[in-house]
Amino acid sequence: MFKIFQSNPSILTNTPRALFLLVFLSQIMISCSGVQREIGANEQIVLSDEQKKQIKKLTPVFISDTVPNDSDDPAIWIHPEDPSLSLIIGTDKKTNGGLYVFNIKGEIIPSKTVAPLDRPNNVDVGYGLEINGISTDIAVTTERNTGKIRVFALPSMEAIDNGGIKVFEGEEHQSPMGIALYKDPNNAKMYAIVGRKDGPEDGYLWQYELLGTETGSVEATFIRAFGKYSGKKEIEAIAVDKYLGYVYYSDEQYGVRKYHADPNMGNEELALFATEGFTADQEGISIYYVNETQGYILVSDQQANCFHIFTREGTKENPHEHHLAKIIHTSTLESDGSEMASVAINPHFPYGLFVAMSTDKTFHYYSWEDIAGSELRMIPTQPVVKN
Repeated sequence: MFKIFQSNPSILTNTPRALFLLVFLSQIMISCSGVQREIGANEQIVLSDEQKKQIKKLTPVFISDTVPNDSDDPAIWIHPEDPSLSLIIGTDKKTNGGLYVFNIKGEIIPSKTVAPLDRPNNVDVGYGLEINGISTDIAVTTERNTGKIRVFALPSMEAIDNGGIKVFEGEEHQSPMGIALYKDPNNAKMYAIVGRKDGPEDGYLWQYELLGTETGSVEATFIRAFGKYSGKKEIEAIAVDKYLGYVYYSDEQYGVRKYHADPNMGNEELALFATEGFTADQEGISIYYVNETQGYILVSDQQANCFHIFTREGTKENPHEHHLAKIIHTSTLESDGSEMASVAINPHFPYGLFVAMSTDKTFHYYSWEDIAGSELRMIPTQPVVKN
C-alpha cells in the first residue's frame, strides 16, 4: 500500500478521511501484539503543507506569560527532590532581552529574571558541575551581540561567569546562537557545544570544556571545532543525547546532522536525516527518553507549525538510521526552540513535559501523553495520581 501511494499520489484527496489514512500509513508504529514497527527506509511518506495543516492541532496544557520582546528558546531544570518545583528558563532574544524563569504553570518568577542581556539566543541546562568542591547545576545561554556565553547557577540564577566567556575568538564569524551542554558519564567533564550565526563548511560548531574555579566562577577551555554546514541558511538548534553521547543539530533547509558528543570519539559525521518533508526550516530539536537507549527525536518544522518525531535508537542494522514515527501539529507559531523533560512532573505532565516557543512571545507546555497518543511509547513509570 505504501508503494501505491508513493507511485500514484493522485489517489489521495484532501478530504479528512483520506488525510487520516495518509497520516496513519505514514506513522505505523504498533503491531497487533503491541510491538513497535518502524517505517522502512523506502516507505517514507511526505505530507504537503496543506495536509500538515489538517492534522489535528494539539492543545497545550499551559501557555506561559509573555516576555517583553521575542521568545526564542527554552530549557528545563528538574528539581532534584520535587519535580513539580522545576523551572523553565526561556530566552527573550533582543538587545535589551534577558532570561525569564517560569514555574511549571508558565508564570514568570520575577526574582529569578536576568535582564538586560544583549540578545540572548539559546539556553541549556547542565547538572552537577563541580565548582570549588560544590556540585552546581547551571544554565548557560549565548549572548549573541557580545560574542559570549553566560553562565548562571541554578536555581538561584546568580551569574558565575565574571561577566561572560568569549567564544569563537579569532574567527571571522563570532556571533554565538545555539548551545547544548554535555556531561561525559565516564569522567564527569562538562562541555558546551556552541553554534553561530554563520561559519565555515566544516568546523561550524566549537566545543568547550567548562571548568569551575577556586573563586566560585566558571571558565571555558576550547577543545575542538567540528560539524559540517551546507551553507543554505544557518545552524541554531543543537541537542545532546545525554545517555548515548550523540550531538544533533539542524542545518536549516538541509537536514539534521549527528556526531559524537565525546571529542575523543572523533569528528566523523554519523548521520544526516530529516532531509525531506519540511516546509522550509528544520529547527528546534528535543529528545524524549523512554529509557537509556530508546526514545524519540523531535524536530521543528518551523513554518508548518509542526514537529516531526523520529526514532532515537535507529535500527538493528544501523543505529544511526532514524525513521519518521509521527508528525504532530502544535498551537505554536513558527517554533524554533524547544525542550523536553522525560520525567513525571505533576498530574498535568505524568509522562513528561514538552516546552516549545511561539513567536507570540510565549512558551507552550505540552504533556507527552497528548503527543504520544496511541502511536508512541512513554516512560515506564506510574502516572502521578490526579486529585
